[in-house]
Amino acid sequence: MHVLIVDDEPLAREELSYLVMQHPKITSTAEAESVEEAMEEMMDQKPDIVFLDIHLTDESGFDLAEKFTHLKKAPYLIFATAYDAYALKAFQVNAKDYLLKPFEEQKIHQALDKALKEIAQQQPTVQTFEAIPIQGEDRIYLVAPEEIYLVSVEERQLNIETKEQRYQMTGSLNKIEQKLPTELFLKTHRSFILNRTKIQEIQPWFNNTLQVILENGSRVPVSRSYVKQFKESVGLQ
Repeated sequence: MHVLIVDDEPLAREELSYLVMQHPKITSTAEAESVEEAMEEMMDQKPDIVFLDIHLTDESGFDLAEKFTHLKKAPYLIFATAYDAYALKAFQVNAKDYLLKPFEEQKIHQALDKALKEIAQQQPTVQTFEAIPIQGEDRIYLVAPEEIYLVSVEERQLNIETKEQRYQMTGSLNKIEQKLPTELFLKTHRSFILNRTKIQEIQPWFNNTLQVILENGSRVPVSRSYVKQFKESVGLQ
């Protein structure tokens, strides 16, 4: 986790940076003494957590906090100040915590624990899928579904394409279709199933059909019987 400390007092920044870095889950800190410097750091480093003083030289920390509210992904904001009269206003600009100087390591770490817990809860869960076993000539390959671009069949021979590999095995398209997660895969033809996340381009084709070009360059037909379902699945209708 990366932390930005905004304070116009160098000694205060140094002390707080030291205490923050004692936390085992904080990997780095940056410092800024003004709103302008802080916004530059925000754009450049995109810190996860910001400690912000209220009174900066000729500026107010609330001005910076207000700017954070317009960011698509705002940092976790903690006011760290010598003034106890602004707590209510701080929470009105989406501050998550309010710490008073002089800083104590225990309170800093408690605030960081709280921040890390909330940030973790906001992060989307990465969905994983069960690997697909592919029978080769002398071994069985386990391939993650998200790495598969295309599955096709020709005369009972299955072709499974990834970005750089092409596997072949005997079997039916219907049987392997049952193992592929529907969140990723679409059947576009009786002989083709593609990974919708690997689509690069969709082209109109003859007789009101479509042709799909995947990121690995493969060209996949969408037959007339699958066009309506395909368009709905990729948001074309």
